[in-house]
Amino acid sequence: MTAEPAQHQQQPHPSPPVVVVMGVSGSGKSTVGGLLAERLGVPYAEADDFHPAANIAKMSAGHPLDDTDRAPWLDAIAAWATERTGLGGVVSCSALRRRYRDRLRAAAPELFFLHLDGPPELIAARMQARMEHFMPPGLLRSQLDALEPLDPDEAGAVIAIDGGPQQITERAYAALPR
Repeated sequence: MTAEPAQHQQQPHPSPPVVVVMGVSGSGKSTVGGLLAERLGVPYAEADDFHPAANIAKMSAGHPLDDTDRAPWLDAIAAWATERTGLGGVVSCSALRRRYRDRLRAAAPELFFLHLDGPPELIAARMQARMEHFMPPGLLRSQLDALEPLDPDEAGAVIAIDGGPQQITERAYAALPR
């Protein structure tokens, strides 16, 4: 009598996450988001590309956006995240307030937020070093004042931004749910 080969049930591969890399301007969202997407093998979307021209002009002139300005921007990011559900993706988005994150989660409930966080002095220095970005360093204070950290009931993690982009990306990758 010959033994039959063992039947191994293949475990389904979990679908890649849809990740929002969040934080104030200058925290490294674009750099880390792009590197993380590359590491995960998924597309990256830059939140700044979802802004209407009027928003860019307003921020370039040194004026912070209000919730009315942010609504179509958040909805466009939410639509992108919804399209990526089950496929994975990384998008940068300041997502400074809980209600903004809730709006994104309403469209894509499985979002995972990575909050890039660090000392205001470090962020300000990074903003000063940037050459071609519309967000003036003078708006950093308004962003820090608006920031509502992740609540314990939100799917996400806080990532320290000390070190280089690769180090920060490795921290971000390690924080993702498995």
